Amino acid sequence: MSPGAPRGRAGGPTPGGRSGGPAPAGRGSGGRGTGRSPRGGSGATPRTGAARPGAGRAAGRGWRLVRAGSDAVPPSVRRFTARARQRRMRAALPWTVLAGLLVVVLVGTGTVYGTSVFGFRTLRIVGAALVTPEQVREAARLSDGVPLARIDLAVVQARVAELPPVARVTVSRQWPRTLLVELVERTPVAVVPQNRRFVVIDGSGVVFQTRSDHPAGLPLARIGTPGPDDVATRGALEVLAALTPELRERLTEVVVEGPARITVKLRGGRTVLWGDASRSDTKAQVATSLLARKGDTIDVRTPDVVTIR
Repeated sequence: MSPGAPRGRAGGPTPGGRSGGPAPAGRGSGGRGTGRSPRGGSGATPRTGAARPGAGRAAGRGWRLVRAGSDAVPPSVRRFTARARQRRMRAALPWTVLAGLLVVVLVGTGTVYGTSVFGFRTLRIVGAALVTPEQVREAARLSDGVPLARIDLAVVQARVAELPPVARVTVSRQWPRTLLVELVERTPVAVVPQNRRFVVIDGSGVVFQTRSDHPAGLPLARIGTPGPDDVATRGALEVLAALTPELRERLTEVVVEGPARITVKLRGGRTVLWGDASRSDTKAQVATSLLARKGDTIDVRTPDVVTIR
């Protein structure tokens, strides 16, 4: 080796067929890094900024997401995906509808039962003649603003039915804020004088009204203690129900002194001895047939053997 020859590599041919000569740029000239490492880099550690162009891309090997065009997906795949999406939507639709309905029901129930939006405001009364609206409202004991759905109709019906003139009552809701009370009042049949006043009874003997005057068109029934369970009251009512129109037109009063001592008094001072209340229909027919005859007393206590005097 001559003194002027480079020290980095021998002058003979290289294994790759290169002839000896100066080392390429970038290689160390001090004898270090005379060969490449197995990974293709030089043996010396490169300084910052001294790397070859493209070395960072080769070392990082990063991935970049690129959106493919619509024509990149085969039509069969697109059709399969669309059908799968439709199947999922059809499967979820009933549950979605059910959940929506449940929410609506819960909200509606809370509004109807828990708020005053549909609260009671008006009491509508139908069929009242013997009772006043104030009496019905007081008997019903309702408060304004109470949710209409929470009002117990059976309880209100029972309270209103306690009014003596009421025979039957029906209570119903009229949305949004009205309660309807339909009354069937008792029909007066007779008047019973008591302590300078007059009590009115219906066909079952119930006392439902007290008056200071005698109501026109109602016959007097002289009974000691009127009531549905009183024997005298039941006897008087049976006789009154059996009277013919001719007898009813002339009737002034029915006197019951005992179960078998019933007397029917007519206008003009005529009297019909009735006896007990049995066979009242027959007795009424017989007494009617004798009205044209003279006599103040008609005795039909035994309708098969009639006397008139």
